[in-house]
Amino acid sequence: MTAKGAALLLLLGAAAPGSVRGSQGDREPVYRDCLAQCERRNCSGAGLRHFRSRQPLYMSLTGWTCKDDCKYECMWLTVGLYEQEGHRVPQFYGKEPASAFASFLNGLANFVMLTRYKASVPPSSPMYHTCIAFAWVSLNAWFWSMVFHTRDTDVTEKLDYFCASTVILHSIYLCCVRTLGLKRPAFANAFGGFLILCLACHVSYLTLVRFDYGYNMAANVVIGLLNLFWWLCWCLQNQQRLPYVRKCMAVVLLLQALALLELLDFPPLFWILDAHALWHLSTIPVNVLFYSFLRDDSLYLLKVNSAVMKMD
Repeated sequence: MTAKGAALLLLLGAAAPGSVRGSQGDREPVYRDCLAQCERRNCSGAGLRHFRSRQPLYMSLTGWTCKDDCKYECMWLTVGLYEQEGHRVPQFYGKEPASAFASFLNGLANFVMLTRYKASVPPSSPMYHTCIAFAWVSLNAWFWSMVFHTRDTDVTEKLDYFCASTVILHSIYLCCVRTLGLKRPAFANAFGGFLILCLACHVSYLTLVRFDYGYNMAANVVIGLLNLFWWLCWCLQNQQRLPYVRKCMAVVLLLQALALLELLDFPPLFWILDAHALWHLSTIPVNVLFYSFLRDDSLYLLKVNSAVMKMD
């Protein structure tokens, strides 16, 4: 259960995104007029050739186009006009450098904790391979989150959403293995196959039929709640016998509390750090805490297994 997936899906108080992409700022008349003029002036003929001749290499490599440049310039022009008139600045669709950097830091934290987990937990631990797989699924999700917040396109948006769903489903599988699968491996394998089938159907519908934001949020809320209550019930049952389980409980409760950051709406601090970026930053220590729990639990299970083998 990573911060990325779980916090995203437990925003029960937040309104689901609409079926149309874009933010309020993109629909403002000032912005749209500026965008139309900029594209006519700069994105064809001599204007387009001039743009390409002065475009930095790193922007070309990331697929930054003339139209993207117009969106960026018109966003700041609109922001300046709104501030000058004393109006509330609307949110715009586009690059989110702070969120991209926070996603990178979350991925780095996951990688560091994965390295520490592998260094301290032997592969013979019953949960070792499941935890390692979970870590790589989480790293993949944070990578695509970083890409999406750097370059917002239809493809990167879908990859970000699908990978977040994958993390939650793998967290459910992780919980299933820990609570039931160690004694009933056949059940855990069957349940894992069922989750893969669910993910395949979910991705197929959103990719081949239509990308429905409302459906995507509803589906993720359902699996997010299952993830939340399954882990929480297990933690409550075992916290007295296994004190380290309180780390997992703290992760579950912190994710609920930190999700409230997504409900805040304020102009970005220094025009960079918005509520979404703050949420991403706040999940970094939660990632570390959850990996600490996985390490403690894996070592405990290894100890129990060793004791049983000695008795046999």
